[in-house]
Amino acid sequence: MSDKINRIYAFGRFRLDAGKGLLFAGGEVVTLTPKAFDTLRALVENKGAVLSKEELMHLVWADQFVEENNLAQNIHAIRKSLRDCGDGDKYVETIPKRGYRFVANVEVVNIMPQSFGETSAENRAGEAKEADTIFSRHAAGGGALSVNRTQAPVRSKTQYATSTGDVNVAYQVVGNGTLDLVFVMGWVSHLEYFWLEPSFARFLTRLASFSRLILFDKRGTGLSDRVPLNELPTLEQRMTDVQAVMDAVGSERAALLGVSEGGPMCSLFAATHPERTVALAMIGTYARRVWSEDYPWAPTEKARADFLEEIRRNWGQPVGIEARAPSVAGDLQFREWWATYLRMGASPAAALALTRMNAEIDVRSVLPSIRVPTLVIHRAGDECLKIEEGRYVASKIPGARFVELPGRDHLPFVGDQDAILDEVEEFLTGARPERRIDRVLTTVLFVLFDDEAPPSPTQHRRETKEMLQSYARRELTLFRGKEIEMADARLFATFDGPARAIRCALAVAEAAARLGLRVRAGLHTGECDVLGEKVGGVTVQLGEAIAERASSGEVLISSTVKDLVAGSGIEFEPRGTQAFENLAGEWRLFAVGRGARP
Repeated sequence: MSDKINRIYAFGRFRLDAGKGLLFAGGEVVTLTPKAFDTLRALVENKGAVLSKEELMHLVWADQFVEENNLAQNIHAIRKSLRDCGDGDKYVETIPKRGYRFVANVEVVNIMPQSFGETSAENRAGEAKEADTIFSRHAAGGGALSVNRTQAPVRSKTQYATSTGDVNVAYQVVGNGTLDLVFVMGWVSHLEYFWLEPSFARFLTRLASFSRLILFDKRGTGLSDRVPLNELPTLEQRMTDVQAVMDAVGSERAALLGVSEGGPMCSLFAATHPERTVALAMIGTYARRVWSEDYPWAPTEKARADFLEEIRRNWGQPVGIEARAPSVAGDLQFREWWATYLRMGASPAAALALTRMNAEIDVRSVLPSIRVPTLVIHRAGDECLKIEEGRYVASKIPGARFVELPGRDHLPFVGDQDAILDEVEEFLTGARPERRIDRVLTTVLFVLFDDEAPPSPTQHRRETKEMLQSYARRELTLFRGKEIEMADARLFATFDGPARAIRCALAVAEAAARLGLRVRAGLHTGECDVLGEKVGGVTVQLGEAIAERASSGEVLISSTVKDLVAGSGIEFEPRGTQAFENLAGEWRLFAVGRGARP
């Protein structure tokens, strides 16, 4: 096999990993279709040479007949992706009547053989299935290990209420608490796609645990009736739709919870209909959406025009994710859900019209008229709506309580959602929830990132580590791991199957080796204390201690893990018996064999 298969090429701020089929800008993955990536790789590998259209089509579509337009679309996609990543340099040059040439300086950063074989990641994940079945049987067999599974979220069926103009408004009711809570999502929404993102489903399930939660799609979006663009709902119309839904479910009075653009509508509803409003809570909200001297935190006209252009050109892709959910913006699975959620929530024209309409919102004069108990929550580093906007809203509402929480994410279900939910639940019920600690059988994985990185004039250490983190998140998604912590120095993740955890560790170690980085990994299986999104206990302490004992590039496991993956085909090398400070007992440790495949 040609060593080109495993090369990593650097040009400008980009890294192209030929072996993994990934393009990075800094440490973030750049989305390209497989054929567009193959086109870019062919150009990069032949840097400086003019490749005719026929040569490129042969390299990308070997043994296939395709029209020349397919190549042109790939070239356009490549140029657009490189340009959208903030790099204005020219990379792909068109040579009239001849073809294309890659003109930027290219450096081969690293060439590493595939030390764990060449089986695809998808097949590798499948190979772990049998071993994880063994793990499940072992766990189900009782004995000293008890398993407490988290109950899956309960989804309600979608129903319809008729509002003014005979428009059908889609809604759901979840939970049976004594408090009615109307949840108003911002921008666009889709009731049934709420539940397809685990973090969003968990957020809604928690709200429904102390309320009768009422969800709806505003007219023109999601599952509600589509309407002409010139009849998209104003704030007043949205209030009418809320009343129609409340009437349909028999709710005389309810608390309102508005997120982002849902906040102004809830504010107007509370001021206009205090007889139907028990309380008002808003998360990451605002009073106005266009800059002015007396409201300098809103986007300028130019920024607003740029965002409209992004919608016009890229709707159907994860538009706006970097500002709304920066902590998961590189998570391919979340990006795909967000793109689909937006696409299902509104058409491109409707999204543009709604965004223009939202820019006209100004409820500053309404806020002093609110007379119901009010809570405003805002994250300090919100990259979509500035913290000053939340402070402003709270300052104008008589008696409002303002809570500032740490975090950068605008979407409340991303990041530390429990901190937000605790505040909302205490505000609406008068008591914070008593956190029950679950005891769950879990495999924990710690990967320690060593500081050393290869010196290179075009590759900074920070970008190299960010690339490794992107690789690690990709492998976690593939092997069904759950990221608990991703920091500069380490990765902490949990798995419901030890074989997948081992193979994920091997894949991360392989990626690190390709980048010239050094990592150490440790795994242990046992009961963990689970409190919301936090995982702790002796199992976690032991997993981290094992990782610290590992040698560079080594995946070290406890004998418990080894016993649970018997029959998986994974080979191990004994590393003796170890005692750990502050942890009782001694543990037999094993290194995953060098010939094992990730």
